[in-house]
Amino acid sequence: MVARPRSGHRPCHGGTAIPARHPRTHAPSIAEAGAWADVLVRHRLLHAAVWAPNGQWLVQHHTDSPVQVLANATAMVDLAAEIQHHIRTTRNDTR
Repeated sequence: MVARPRSGHRPCHGGTAIPARHPRTHAPSIAEAGAWADVLVRHRLLHAAVWAPNGQWLVQHHTDSPVQVLANATAMVDLAAEIQHHIRTTRNDTR
């Protein structure tokens, strides 16, 4: 049985439907970005993520990788979305 896309959904590579991403109506707060950073570090998807007082985020993917500077909270949330997308599109279909 093949899932058919419903209104407001777009097909995924495997034929399953996933909700279409709607654009944000507001910029993410520092607290939201911090929550995502905590989750990514706790689940070992990032080695470190630190907020700087100037609004930037310092991110390190692995212990030996260079530090990446993200411009603001929006960039941190976008990174979290990219990591989620990567996880969802590369995991095995064992369900």
